[in-house]
Amino acid sequence: MPDHPVIPVSVIIVTKGEGASLSSTLAALAPFGQIIVVDSGGDAATFAVAQSFGADTVAYTWNGAYPKKRQWCLDHVPLAHDWVFFVDADEIVTPELTRAIADLFCHEGPCADGYFVRGRYVWGGRVLRFGLTNNKLALFNRHVFMFPVVDDLGLPGMGEIEGHYQPVAKKPDARIGVLAPMLTHDAAADPARWYERHERYAQWEAGMNERGAWPADPVVWRHRLKRVFRALPARGAVAFLYCYVWKCGFLDGWAGFDFARARGWYYRRIAALSRRAFNAQ
Repeated sequence: MPDHPVIPVSVIIVTKGEGASLSSTLAALAPFGQIIVVDSGGDAATFAVAQSFGADTVAYTWNGAYPKKRQWCLDHVPLAHDWVFFVDADEIVTPELTRAIADLFCHEGPCADGYFVRGRYVWGGRVLRFGLTNNKLALFNRHVFMFPVVDDLGLPGMGEIEGHYQPVAKKPDARIGVLAPMLTHDAAADPARWYERHERYAQWEAGMNERGAWPADPVVWRHRLKRVFRALPARGAVAFLYCYVWKCGFLDGWAGFDFARARGWYYRRIAALSRRAFNAQ
């Protein structure tokens, strides 16, 4: 991006020994003012890859309490900029998204305090054009947003890192926007690992449902929709139909069907684990 100055954003990538898959992620982040890789345990191979791209490296060890990993980064990692962008090691920021973020900081700066960043899933080696997209409040002013403390300590599944919920605003008038360009999210390069990881996520989500521990989503309509969805008796079927039919996942062929089927399986697992916990009481 030679036509833009350095983007005044600190990119934070939280990892757990993922050096082998980190190069593509880091290569796409060159225009950003600071890149930090925060690795659990300080894996030497991961740090070597990060440093070869000029990224700062920080070792993290969870003490079993809050703050968890992402908020710990905001509290303890030396950040050069007020704005942070959380990027996962299996995500690649596209040139279009990079330009959109750079444009935010031209002239008078961002008109919002945080932005939802959407991601297109890569499934079976194919970037899905339709179906479900990933939506995260991943780019924000660190003085305005924080990751909440929730009642999930002791639950299986997520452990040291915040789960599937968004950061919350520190002030009532926080402004939130949405960036149109998407990144790509290759969470299923190894299908067996995807199912193993989502089995753990399902255990955690079932526990969150049992405890009623979900924090409020920063967008009211999203919060209400999630509450309705968690109460549905056939969440797995609804998730499949939403992804495959409503969001036109069928236009992605077999990859779209297989992805929608995996999403349906995930929510069926949450329901099954929730029933098991209820019957055990």
